[in-house]
Amino acid sequence: MAKARKKQVPSPAPPPDDDAPEPPDAREAVEARQEAAENRLPAVREDEAGDLDDVPDPAHDLEQRKVEAGVDQRFPFGRPGEPIGTSHPFKFGFIAALGVITAWMLVQAAQNAKSVIVMIVVALFLAVGLNPAVERLKKVGMPRTLAVATVFLGVILFFAGFVASLVQPVSEQTDQLRKNIPHYVQQLQDNKTLAKWDKRYHLLEKAEKAVNSNGFQQGLTDTATGIGKVALNGVFQTITILILTLYFLSSLPQIKTFFYQLAPRSRRARVALLGDEILDRIGGYVAGQFTIAFIAGVSTYIFLSVLDVKYATALALIVAVTDLIPLIGATIGAVIVCLVAFLTGGDHSITHGIACIIFYVIYQQVENYVVYPRVMKRTVDVQPAVTIVAALVGAALLGVVGALLAIPTAAAISLLIREVVMPRQENM
Repeated sequence: MAKARKKQVPSPAPPPDDDAPEPPDAREAVEARQEAAENRLPAVREDEAGDLDDVPDPAHDLEQRKVEAGVDQRFPFGRPGEPIGTSHPFKFGFIAALGVITAWMLVQAAQNAKSVIVMIVVALFLAVGLNPAVERLKKVGMPRTLAVATVFLGVILFFAGFVASLVQPVSEQTDQLRKNIPHYVQQLQDNKTLAKWDKRYHLLEKAEKAVNSNGFQQGLTDTATGIGKVALNGVFQTITILILTLYFLSSLPQIKTFFYQLAPRSRRARVALLGDEILDRIGGYVAGQFTIAFIAGVSTYIFLSVLDVKYATALALIVAVTDLIPLIGATIGAVIVCLVAFLTGGDHSITHGIACIIFYVIYQQVENYVVYPRVMKRTVDVQPAVTIVAALVGAALLGVVGALLAIPTAAAISLLIREVVMPRQENM
């Protein structure tokens, strides 16, 4: 009979050896726990529980405040605590009510400070738009401070030249109007039709009574005061925007870095890349607008010089500045040029005016359907239909400022949709 084999019983595992070396991962975990324990608040031992009265109050003692807050080099104001729980219905409702009240107060504050917010947004928009010129000067070897000063000085000189070009024609026309007022009055008095109407309806007598009335004088004073206030407010806002633009342009890298650091560390690099692309598109939009305005101004100057219209330089600058306004800017400039051509053409005023109307009708079609879409497609990468719709919506919301900001905003939204939203839809 075969001998039965003895069943093999597994021997028990040896007890853990405290002196045995730990795996690398375990050792790193222990060190991490020890480091975290060192950074935690000092715990109170049971034998010290009765001596809490001897511990200084952090409300009065600065050193105890730093100790209990866990101040170190990384957290100079103490380590963040655990988030407050909102599981209790009363606490949740109270916090929700506070959130609604805070949101309502923020909306009211934004409405009250609308003009200031608009100036800040316009200045930041201009700073971002001028930044590519600063970067090009930096590539040449110019320091950023000097590059910013050069670009800003160029902007100041442009606006100064624009204002200076308007001084001569405005002063000449005002002086001419002052000298011709007696002649105009004499023409009105010698006009047979006007004399016939005055004899029947006493127009001059009624006009004299209306001019001498207290209401007319008060209305004229109020109108002049209102115009003066609007002019002063416009000058103040322009100076404020220029100063803010200078500050934003000089500190734009720091501003970008600050907003990029608000993103989570795991997504900060992608946010920075998308942000840089959006800023580049805004700069491209500003460069494209200046290119279109430059083309319009040069074309106007050449045409008016050939036609021998007065004040060709000033009118060309007016067209260039108004052409910066989307949708309606080119029309405003064209109307001004046509009116000046009709009024200052002398014996050829009708011919000059009709020629200007024909020129701008043709030029605006070329600009709207040839120049503008191609320039914006290259600089902003936005479809022409999106450009027109965005400009219309922006103008309806914020007027001229909204029309200026609408196209780069549409470019930013289209970029985010293409790079963020659509890839997520493909992975769902």
